[in-house]
Amino acid sequence: MAYPKNYRYTKEHEWISVEGPLATIGITDYAQHELGDVVFVELPKPGAKLETGKSFGTVESVKAVSEIYAPASGEVIESNGELQNTPEKINTDPHSSGWLVKVRLTNAAELNGLMDAPAYEAYIAAKSTEASA
Repeated sequence: MAYPKNYRYTKEHEWISVEGPLATIGITDYAQHELGDVVFVELPKPGAKLETGKSFGTVESVKAVSEIYAPASGEVIESNGELQNTPEKINTDPHSSGWLVKVRLTNAAELNGLMDAPAYEAYIAAKSTEASA
């Protein structure tokens, strides 16, 4: 899978796409693959405050329940309501229609600490090498 070049990535496998003061957050293709079939998603409501590195929801799969961590601080302006009825969109289209929340960023400088696509791809390649060793 090619990771979108204009996104930024966390070591916890979240992505963030920024357009001005607004950002969209989701989990990466690597994350959804590791989770397996997603069956439920718990997301914050509009108005909720996200804090960098803190959990803001969960993704439940047939294998496990995983926390979702905020890649940047901000206020939730929209949660992806379609995921309530079709959580499998995270599996089929994690970098587009499977987005989780849209936020109004409160500190865009936090994005500087995130990985770009080539760095993230190198990170997951190294993880895969460790796992098979």
